[in-house]
Amino acid sequence: MRTSKGVEWAVHMLLNLAWLGDGEPVTTAQLAAGHDLSPSYLNKQLQHLVKAGLLESVPGARGGFRLARPLEAVSMLDVVLAIEGDEPVFRCAEIRRCGSIGERVPESGFSRPCAVNSAMARAEVAWRRALAEQSLADVQATAVAHAPALASYVKRGMGRD
Repeated sequence: MRTSKGVEWAVHMLLNLAWLGDGEPVTTAQLAAGHDLSPSYLNKQLQHLVKAGLLESVPGARGGFRLARPLEAVSMLDVVLAIEGDEPVFRCAEIRRCGSIGERVPESGFSRPCAVNSAMARAEVAWRRALAEQSLADVQATAVAHAPALASYVKRGMGRD
């Protein structure tokens, strides 16, 4: 299954806010600068996360974004759904009914769902289940296992040493 870069950006921003650990709002510009990302594109992703209840938007001169829920309460599927929506990844166009092959198949040959569509639907269910089973706390733990000082790098990168 494939997701947009917005999902990757969103997961990293949620993790970065958790590593800051102080609950203080962080501006889009600060978050974008931390990874040399486009602030305007990142802001769209952050707004999706707010709408999904994963982030809070704090207005004002000292405003920005902060986590709305602990990482244990956010699954990877929550992030994918917030950014990508709930549309299926695969959309069957029923090409089995088209062209010279489809014209030769009797209508009874289409009485069952398309085998390609069924296979893709099973794969998507498994993919979503795997994402739902992984919290962002799980992802954070894996990241820390690979780079134990990651929180300090994030804090320094955001000017919060």
